[in-house]
Amino acid sequence: MYAYIKGELAELTPTYAVVETNGVGYFMQITLATFEKIQGQQNCRLYTHLNVREDELSLYGFYSKTEKSTFELMITVSGIGPSTARTLLSTLPAEEFQSAILSGNISLLKSVKGIGAKTAQRMVLELQDKLAKGTNEAFEISSPKEQKRNEAMAALVMLGFTKPMAEKALLNVIKANPQPDITVEQLIKLALKTL
Repeated sequence: MYAYIKGELAELTPTYAVVETNGVGYFMQITLATFEKIQGQQNCRLYTHLNVREDELSLYGFYSKTEKSTFELMITVSGIGPSTARTLLSTLPAEEFQSAILSGNISLLKSVKGIGAKTAQRMVLELQDKLAKGTNEAFEISSPKEQKRNEAMAALVMLGFTKPMAEKALLNVIKANPQPDITVEQLIKLALKTL
């Protein structure tokens, strides 16, 4: 529902932040990593995840897209809810969690409060293949070119094209126009001409 909320940091504790924007204060549960990043700032931007339950709406705020995406990946595992995912991210940075999953480091995952051997094994089992195959889009791609391609692909899919069609068109466009300074808009326009 909300991609991010940007505004004045009205209140901050290690577990939650209130960000005021346009006269509305948004209460967001945060991780310790996010707390450390925004501590001492007057204004901030937090990427958000809205968790919907029958009796409650909870907003979670994250300093980076990687942290938000990691959180969303974690809660896809059966038995891992938002509170447990937040505890995991407060203990292990997103990159360290990804590394622990890929290497099958059960003991590191078990060191997090509330994570037992079975839960750690389930996380590795359910997430390792996604990360190893590189099909998981939860983690930010370091290459700006890849990021532009992904943004253009998302736009083309929203315009009604299938993901394989959009991907093929974008690959052809990138091969024909290898310059690194090509914009997302240019990628989309050129891909539309081939679709």
